[in-house]
Amino acid sequence: MDKSRNTNLASSQSAAVDHPWHGTAQGLLLTAAISAAAYLLRMIPGTAAVSPMLLAVVIGMSINAKFGLRPDTRPGIELVLRRFLRIAIVLLGLQLTTTQIISAGPTALSVIALTVVASLLFTIWLGRLMGIERKLTELIAVGTAICGASAIIAVNTVTRARGEDVAYALASVTLFGSVAMFAYPLAAGVLGLEPFAFGLWTGASIHEVAQVVAAAFQGGREAGEFGTAAKLSRVLFLAPLIITLGVLASRKVREEDSGSRSVVPVPWFVLGFLALVLANSFLEIPKAAKTGAASLSGFMLTMALAAMGLQTNIARLRDRGARPLALGLFASVFIAAFSLTLIVALV
Repeated sequence: MDKSRNTNLASSQSAAVDHPWHGTAQGLLLTAAISAAAYLLRMIPGTAAVSPMLLAVVIGMSINAKFGLRPDTRPGIELVLRRFLRIAIVLLGLQLTTTQIISAGPTALSVIALTVVASLLFTIWLGRLMGIERKLTELIAVGTAICGASAIIAVNTVTRARGEDVAYALASVTLFGSVAMFAYPLAAGVLGLEPFAFGLWTGASIHEVAQVVAAAFQGGREAGEFGTAAKLSRVLFLAPLIITLGVLASRKVREEDSGSRSVVPVPWFVLGFLALVLANSFLEIPKAAKTGAASLSGFMLTMALAAMGLQTNIARLRDRGARPLALGLFASVFIAAFSLTLIVALV
């Protein structure tokens, strides 16, 4: 009897030890499957322009709404959000070099820097004026001002907003970035912009890298190449922004609870990102390695968005109302108008 009881106890303990690994595998497989499905869906005619990250969020949210989230998948989902996301951001460093940044020139870099800072401040100020929650406002601000989905999920490592906020911000910047992708080439013809000016305008104000490439190359090869370089230069602002937000978040914790010792959430992955930018600038890295790193980074970011979608409650998302979407619209209009004004005045 005792022997049987001991055997059962040992079996239970073994299962308890194995369970975390089992759950981790389940969550990893689920997010990977959703990501693969998102990439496959883009092969359907008419969906090629849709980001797989957005598709992954939608699939994840649909699974949550229909079936709920199984508890045994949570460890793997958390691993994707904590580790895979940071690794993906580090790998993004291999897509940027200091030469690309310098090639933009001092005037273009000034336009980009002023546009990023002004757009961030305007969006945060307007979000506060509209009574929108601070974390959601910050996500919309960085997604608009810097680099869309990548900026949103990177900044959320220190902002730590709810999944619903991340999904809303992602949908907002994807929507208005897609509109800009088609509207900018039409506006360039009306405004009579030269290729350099048009490329700078797209790179300084359209949200996603892919959207910039799609819009800028409609103005010709020169506009496309410069628009891409300008956009990649803008991505570099992500590093100091994450560090700044981390310090501010830590300070806020100290102010709310003066008796506790809070630790500044140092985003080490940002330092890794900068290290790879420097490595890519001064070392001969094989093209195949950089291409593979870009593909791996994109897939891991898509997995992270799938994980966020799985944790997102659609009912709570609807509760946010239309005001955050209006904020995304106003922010997109501001960054387009502000950057264009600077370009006309300085270029």
